[in-house]
Amino acid sequence: MSQNGHVTFSEHLPTPAEMPVEEAAAALDARDAVDLARSHLYAMLAVLFARSPTPATLAALASVEGGQGALGAACRALAAKAAVAAPDALEREYFNLFIGVGRGELVPYGSYYLTGFLQEKPLARLRQDLGELGIERLPGLGEFEDHIAVLCEILSGLADGRFGTPEGADERFFARHLQPWGARFFADVEAAKAADFYKLVAAVGRALMAIEAEASDRAA
Repeated sequence: MSQNGHVTFSEHLPTPAEMPVEEAAAALDARDAVDLARSHLYAMLAVLFARSPTPATLAALASVEGGQGALGAACRALAAKAAVAAPDALEREYFNLFIGVGRGELVPYGSYYLTGFLQEKPLARLRQDLGELGIERLPGLGEFEDHIAVLCEILSGLADGRFGTPEGADERFFARHLQPWGARFFADVEAAKAADFYKLVAAVGRALMAIEAEASDRAA
């Protein structure tokens, strides 16, 4: 996710340690630590669902420290798994889950989850909302905007304020475009036959969805 309102994919997991001190301080001044943590979690999910993890991604994951509750426990379990995971095996797992020969075990698009078909009305509504927020996809982005990785990357940028959108834009975006199907998708990944490493990735996603849904319901 670039800072000029274009959707792309990060090459590695962002962490506060990778940010210059001045930028980190500015980010914390602009948004509180909770929003910054939410942004990093969404960015992590975006990277992991965009492609199979590289050795550098696994090394970054292995250093993640979990906090309290179900989300913290899920993060710690994922970190432990990443420390011993083999990139070649994860590449096969990712292929079987999301690409496949003809189709993977799962179809990670909002339109498919909500209507049973790709490129349906949920994608059109998403594109309209992105246009109103001033966010557009780069020409080279291969996935539709309702791919789980793209939505997570958008929410990462909305949560940390990179797009300069109005306060509460991230909560509204979540409620409209990820809450209706995100938890079900992550639960399906956890139950998928081909999933091993990705069961733990999905557990992080499902725990985050529960926290975000609770916050969305309170704000409604």
